[in-house]
Amino acid sequence: MGSQSPARATIFPRMQFFSRLSPIRAFLDLRRFLNGREPYELGFLLLAMVVTGFFVYAFAFDGQIEETYTPDIIYVEQYRLDRTDAQIAAQQKIDGAIKAERLAARRKLELERQASFKRLDDKLRSVGL
Repeated sequence: MGSQSPARATIFPRMQFFSRLSPIRAFLDLRRFLNGREPYELGFLLLAMVVTGFFVYAFAFDGQIEETYTPDIIYVEQYRLDRTDAQIAAQQKIDGAIKAERLAARRKLELERQASFKRLDDKLRSVGL
């Protein structure tokens, strides 16, 4: 071989791919495509875009970072070891009344929830479900 090396073939001869792209030609092509469609096809296209957009929005909205978590700290009351039985009984009466109020409130909420489910069940039975 001589002093000259043979011409090397390039991997990408000439990047002419992007030279054929034109936004105006793309718009005209889309317009021509949509003009050839039936009205119901365009309706389904719009419906598909709305459903897809909703899910994209839902995932984007769900991915937002929430505010900093601040824990609710519940402190336990500490009692002295040298309390008398009378002091213990008096404290139990006070705590018993508070506990009874909490249980009554919880029971009231449970009854309201059961009543709402009962109303829903009655409505569903009236329509045959």
